[in-house]
Amino acid sequence: MNPLWTSDEIAAATGGVASGSFDVSGVAFDSREVGPGDLFLALKGGQADGHRFVAQAFAQGAAGAVVSESVDGPHVLVADTTAALDALGVAARARTAARIIGVTGSAGKTGTKEALAAALERAAPGRVHRSVKSYNNHTGVPLSLARMPADALYGVFEMGMSAPGELDVLTRMVRPHVALVTTIAPAHAEFFPDEAAIADAKGEVFRGLEPGGVGIVPHDSPHRERLYAASAAHAARTVTFGLGAGADVRAREAMAGPKGTLLTVTLPDAELTCTLAPPGAHWVSNALAVLAAVHAVGGDLAAAGLALAELEGLKGRGARTRAAWAGGDVLLIDESYNANPASMAATIAQLGEEAATRRIVVLGAMRELGDGSDDYHAALAAPLIAADVKFALLVGPEMASLARALEGRIDFAHVADAAAARDGLRDRMVAGDAVLVKGSNAIGLGRIVDAVASGNL
Repeated sequence: MNPLWTSDEIAAATGGVASGSFDVSGVAFDSREVGPGDLFLALKGGQADGHRFVAQAFAQGAAGAVVSESVDGPHVLVADTTAALDALGVAARARTAARIIGVTGSAGKTGTKEALAAALERAAPGRVHRSVKSYNNHTGVPLSLARMPADALYGVFEMGMSAPGELDVLTRMVRPHVALVTTIAPAHAEFFPDEAAIADAKGEVFRGLEPGGVGIVPHDSPHRERLYAASAAHAARTVTFGLGAGADVRAREAMAGPKGTLLTVTLPDAELTCTLAPPGAHWVSNALAVLAAVHAVGGDLAAAGLALAELEGLKGRGARTRAAWAGGDVLLIDESYNANPASMAATIAQLGEEAATRRIVVLGAMRELGDGSDDYHAALAAPLIAADVKFALLVGPEMASLARALEGRIDFAHVADAAAARDGLRDRMVAGDAVLVKGSNAIGLGRIVDAVASGNL
C-alpha cells in the first residue's frame, strides 16, 4: 500500500525540517488514539502540551511525529504544530481529485455524514473517506482532511460551529463541491441573538464551495429562503430536500413498518423506492438530504438506497439495544451524545411510536441555550405527554422548568446528576420498557447507557 504521507511530503506541506526519511499510514493528535504507523502531532493547548506524550506515541507504534521541540525519534520539526496541522489538511485537500461534500446543521450532522459515507461506499468500496466521530471543529476538520488518502473518490466532512465566522474558516479549508445544511434549530443559542442568526452562521458553509458547486438546503425549514439565498450567492445550483410540495428531492410516500420506512423519493430527474432502516421522521429528512447529495456528486442512487436499508444506529446517536433486565429485556435507545430542542422533540416523538409495555425517558439538560433555556426545557412537556411517556427521569438543574411543567401530568423524578440518575433508573425500570436516554454529552448519560447494556446498572 502507498503511504498516507512521507516525511518529505509532511515537511513540504508544513514548512518543517525532517529528521530523516519515514512513512506514515495515519494521523492523530490524541496520544490515546495513536496506533502502529501513525503520525503524531504534538499540539500545544491550554490544558496539555502534546510534547509530553511523544515518547508514549512512539511506544504505541507511531512512525513519526510533528513537533516544535527537538525529540528522540523520527520527526518533522516545525515552528507551530497547530499551524502544521492546518497546513497538512490544506495539502491533503489540494492533492486529491475526490468529490468533496461538506455537512453542517444544528442537528443530524453526524448521522447524515455517516449515512452519506455509507451510501457512497456501497458503490465505491474502500474509496470513500469521512470525518470520524464528531471531529468537526477547528482541529477536527484539518485532522480529518489530513487523514484522507490521495486516491479517495469521495470525501465527506462534518463541520460544526458555536459562533459566527467559524464555519467560514472551515469550509474554505474543506472547499466542498457540495455543501449541505441538515436543519436549523436553537443549538448554541446563547451565542446568537435569534434562530435567524444561527441560520446565517450555518449558511457560511456555502462560502467555500468550489466553482460549479451545489448547495443543498432543507425545504421545510422556516429559514429556507435565508439559506437558499446564502447558497445562491456561491453555488452554481441550489437543491432543496424535504417532505413539502415543491422540494427538489421529496418523499412522495413514507410508510413506516416493522423493518423500516418504505420511501418513494422523487428527484429532479429520477425516482427511487427504498427502505430506510432507522426509524423516525427526522431520519426521513436525513435520508432525503443524503440522496440529494449522492445525486449532486453523480453517485449511484440505487446503491445508496441499498445502503439506507442497512444503516445501524450510532453509539450515542440512535443506537438501539435489547438489554436483559429483570427476567426479560428492555429496548434501550442511546441518544446520549447530544441534545437540542429540535432533536429532543424528534426522538421523543419516535419513542411514542415504539411498541412497549411502558415508555420511559432519561433526559439530560440541554446546554448553551442562553436566556431561553427555561422555556426550551419546559416545552418538552408537550412531546412527552403526546408520546405517552409513563416516567421521566430528569437530570441536571436546567431541567427544573420541565419538572414544573410536568407536575400532575406525568410521573417524574428530578435529580442533580448522572450518578443519581443511574440509581433512579435502577429503581424504576422494568422488563418490557422502551427507554430513551438523551442529553448533552457533558451530562454524562453515556455511562448509564453502558451500564444498562452491559447488565451492570
